[in-house]
Amino acid sequence: MTNVAVDLGAQQPSLHTHKHDAVAVAAGATHAEGQQHPIKLYLVVWGWLFVLSTCSYLVDYFGLHGHLRWSLILLFMVLKAGLIVAVFMHMAWERLALAYAILLPPVLVLVFVAIMVFESEYTHLIRVLFFASPT
Repeated sequence: MTNVAVDLGAQQPSLHTHKHDAVAVAAGATHAEGQQHPIKLYLVVWGWLFVLSTCSYLVDYFGLHGHLRWSLILLFMVLKAGLIVAVFMHMAWERLALAYAILLPPVLVLVFVAIMVFESEYTHLIRVLFFASPT
């Protein structure tokens, strides 16, 4: 019985060891530097965001209508969002698994929405044909 108590006492690390490790980790955390990106990268991205925003406003300025207008607006919106996520949210430097975990679900939602749009148009066509008055 006393041997068990001695073994348990030997397996427990001392409080002094934990305190020393905590101080070493805290000191290392304050002196460690993260990855620094050149300011040119951010300026180039800001420039591209400005150009894409200008193109988005020019779509309205030139009075484009219909599917072309909405396609261009959505294209510029997706490009701007991609730049922001990749550079300012540092997704370009993350692991591929994390990028897939964050970016794949919205892409799948868009695929499912596209499938629903095609299905709804088919359903609408069938109802129009079925309920049409015979003339």
